[in-house]
Amino acid sequence: MAEPKYYSPLKIGLLAVSIAYFLFTLHALFTLSWIGEWNYLGGSAWFWIFITDVSAYFGLIFRFIASLIGFAAILFYFAKKRLPESTAFKVLKWILVLEALYWVPLFLSGLMGFLPSDLSGFGTIGFSLSLLITTGIPCLVSSIAIPLALFKLAFKLSPDKPPKDAIKWGLITGTAYVFVFWLNNMGMWIATLMQKGTEYLFIYPENLLNFTLTTIGLLVLTLFIAYFTKKSSRTETWEKLKLRTIGAIIMAIGLYFFWNYLTWIFFGGWSDWYAWFLGHNLDLWMLSLPLVGLPLLFKHHISET
Repeated sequence: MAEPKYYSPLKIGLLAVSIAYFLFTLHALFTLSWIGEWNYLGGSAWFWIFITDVSAYFGLIFRFIASLIGFAAILFYFAKKRLPESTAFKVLKWILVLEALYWVPLFLSGLMGFLPSDLSGFGTIGFSLSLLITTGIPCLVSSIAIPLALFKLAFKLSPDKPPKDAIKWGLITGTAYVFVFWLNNMGMWIATLMQKGTEYLFIYPENLLNFTLTTIGLLVLTLFIAYFTKKSSRTETWEKLKLRTIGAIIMAIGLYFFWNYLTWIFFGGWSDWYAWFLGHNLDLWMLSLPLVGLPLLFKHHISET
């Protein structure tokens, strides 16, 4: 009888992603330069920045606990060369719930983005368009859609339940994440062009490509995932999932983050876009996802994992 492959490329990839998830979150948790930034603001802006910063930090604590649990669980697996199925499901459910709680406090940021200028403290007359597209819409959508999907997935995920609903909500959750990434990153590109003008797309050769990948590429990826979700939502068992398609999707998401990071290192000039993508983007750990997506491209069905 063949020995189980405890150190397969997929499992090593999962270890690498769990390390990235943990380290990026740990770094964000102890980056405390935001404390007191509200003291430089006046009026209602002081109040809104204070409550959104503090509430978001509490959300970050939940994500840190989730990353710590995931990292510890996969280290335990490699150390013991086993992880009971019931334990694995419990760990995953806790991670899903804690990750959902990370997104919930962003509702306050979304609310701030929809307020008129005299209430939010940003802008001059009427609504701040920049705040609406960079904060209001993305934060409101992400604080509602992603937690709902994650909570539902956590509820459906159980070794004692048929996997059909868990598969369905897992795919819906993935769709929600990519849709939010599109909203977030597209909004920041629009805000950048509002400040620097459309000529900024042609100052550096990669800017137009990055803009296109964000505004069109992520949208196409979202629509494809939505189509794949609809097509696969009736899948009855884990074994029938098309892992190669899932691997390709995970690769695309990871390469998007990785490409934008590399282009700044080698070519990029500083702007609102890179200030957001590198300085405030707490999902940058996803640049490690190709380490999971690539092995899945060579998997025929889930029993091989």
